[in-house]
Amino acid sequence: MFKIKHIDHLVLRVRDIEKMMDFYIKALGCTLEKTQEDIGLYQLRAGSSLIDLVPVDGTLGRMGGAAPGKEARNLDHFCLSIENFEEEAIRAHLNAHGIDPGELKSRYGADGQGPSFYMSDPEGNVVELKGPAEAT
Repeated sequence: MFKIKHIDHLVLRVRDIEKMMDFYIKALGCTLEKTQEDIGLYQLRAGSSLIDLVPVDGTLGRMGGAAPGKEARNLDHFCLSIENFEEEAIRAHLNAHGIDPGELKSRYGADGQGPSFYMSDPEGNVVELKGPAEAT
């Protein structure tokens, strides 16, 4: 038998690679780790995980069918765990990038109940930023 450690990576099929790279790198702080332009794969480091961006007009992207959109989303949402979760600092940073993080709510996740924001990336994928579990 095996035991799952954590999410290794997720793959988002995208229409506009530049806007998506700006969102994940500039606004959320991911770093570009590896690019395989020949197949259309851009791998971004997100803590101990990767977010892979695959343009729908590239080799890999064409294999997945129609592009994501309002009626054809790739997933419901994914969650990024945030260290040093300081609401006002996070809100100010996101606002500076033109992103409204919306209402802060307490939600349950892998580490327990804690604060989180939901927002959408430039192509409508919902991203949750989650703080540490609240003391009980």
